[in-house]
Amino acid sequence: MGLLDGKIALVTGAGSGIGRAIALALAEEGAALALAGRREANLAETQAAIAAKGGKASVFPLDVVKHDDAAGAIAKIKASLGPVDILVNNAGHSSRVRNIRFMSEEEWRAIVDLNLTAVFSMTQAALPDMLAKKAGTIVTIASYSGLNGTLLGGAAYGAAKAGAINLMGFVHNTFRNQGIRATAVVPGEADTPIMERRPHKPSDAERATMLAPEDVAQAVRLCATLPARATIPELRILPTYQRDLSGDLEVARWIGAPADTPDLPKR
Repeated sequence: MGLLDGKIALVTGAGSGIGRAIALALAEEGAALALAGRREANLAETQAAIAAKGGKASVFPLDVVKHDDAAGAIAKIKASLGPVDILVNNAGHSSRVRNIRFMSEEEWRAIVDLNLTAVFSMTQAALPDMLAKKAGTIVTIASYSGLNGTLLGGAAYGAAKAGAINLMGFVHNTFRNQGIRATAVVPGEADTPIMERRPHKPSDAERATMLAPEDVAQAVRLCATLPARATIPELRILPTYQRDLSGDLEVARWIGAPADTPDLPKR
């Protein structure tokens, strides 16, 4: 028997990387998975991987930045599987331009909408059923960038993740006596497909020192499977090895800079 037998778990961004690893880990504990995200083909791959191990998973295409879609997805999941017991807010990514000097308002808003406002929307939509049962677990995958703002994550991403950490603290403090557990999992660098879109792509050797998606999934598994009497409000998980980030930071400093920027280094 699994520790999550009979539970319904919703994971956003479940089509790849950390989201897929979390979905697999929760399915191994017996939860029925609702896999949400924009790329239906990727979600189907996660569904197949869960089914291959004897687990249960259903696909629910969802654009988390659309507020009304969050409530709609929760309603569809409830009608199909039952009320959501575990919500994992995982969907997110950083901006192309990392430096606040050169970032557009449009890019800022897009990153904040995905990494913070979507967490608000999904959490708000899931809360009523959890409160009705006096039980529920909400885990948000934040980032160490939310605690230590640098060019590595970028201005918008770091600010949004800081907000997400704070939001989980709010949910914890406000609803803990009504049976709701809220956790911010705060990972450092993880070797996921997002690394392919980094301004300065890390080498294979550098990526080998980072967290694996399965490491973050283990942290989520712990938070979700603890007895109802226990909550981890914030869990930091970092690579043991601290790699040299100077090259990454220097490249990220100038992405998006106009050609006539006075202090732009000559190439």
